[in-house]
Amino acid sequence: MTVPYYVPPEQLMKDRAEYARKGIARGRSIVALEYTDGILLMGENTSGALHKISEIYDRVAFAGVGKYNEFESLRVAGIRHADIKGYSYARADVSARSLANAYSQTLGHIFTHEVKPYEVEVFVVEVGDTPAGNDLFRVTYDGTLYDEEGFAAIGGQAEELTTQLGDGYQAGRDLAAAVALAATVVQRVEDRAIPGDDWEAAVVDRTLGRRTFRRLATAEIEAAIS
Repeated sequence: MTVPYYVPPEQLMKDRAEYARKGIARGRSIVALEYTDGILLMGENTSGALHKISEIYDRVAFAGVGKYNEFESLRVAGIRHADIKGYSYARADVSARSLANAYSQTLGHIFTHEVKPYEVEVFVVEVGDTPAGNDLFRVTYDGTLYDEEGFAAIGGQAEELTTQLGDGYQAGRDLAAAVALAATVVQRVEDRAIPGDDWEAAVVDRTLGRRTFRRLATAEIEAAIS
C-alpha cells in the first residue's frame, strides 16, 4: 500500500501565495488617487487594445494587474453581477462594496480550493456624491479585502508605491495634480521615464452625470505631467 504524498496545509498556502505574488510582480502596477471631483486610476500599459482599467457600472470602475485573462474574467463577471442586480432591484443598489465582497469570496475560494491560485490583484472604486462618499477597495490574490482611503497601489511594486504616494498625497488636489503625482511616483519607483502614450488612465468623476467613467487621452496625461 502506497502512502499518500502529504504537504502541511501551512506550507501549501505559503507555496500558493509565493506563486501568485511572482505572477503579479511580472505585471505593471496601478495606482489609485482620490482628487477633488472623483477617483483616478493610472498605470503603465503599452497595449492600446488590452485595457487594465474599465467601467463596471454607472459610478463603479475596475482595475486589475497580473495575469490578463484572469482579471479580465473577473471584470466580465463583475459587469454581469452589476447588471443583474441593477435590473432586478435598482441602479442605486449596485455598489463597489458589494462587488468587492463578491471578488473577495471568489478569489478566496480559488486560492484555497483550486490547484492554481489566480495571479491577480484588483481595485474596485466608486465615486460618491461627496468626497466622503468615495469607496476604494483593494482585493488581493487570496481574497483579502482592504478598504483604502485617499490612495492605494496594486502590483509588484505596490508597497513602495504606497509609501511614496503617502509622502506626496494631499486631499483636495485637482485632476491634473493627481495625474502628475501618480506619474511622478510610478516613474520614480520604476527608475525610468515612461512615454505619454504608454500610460493608461481613467477617472470616475461625479461631475459627469450618471455615467461617471472617463478615459484620459494621451494629450491630457502629457499636459498634466509636464
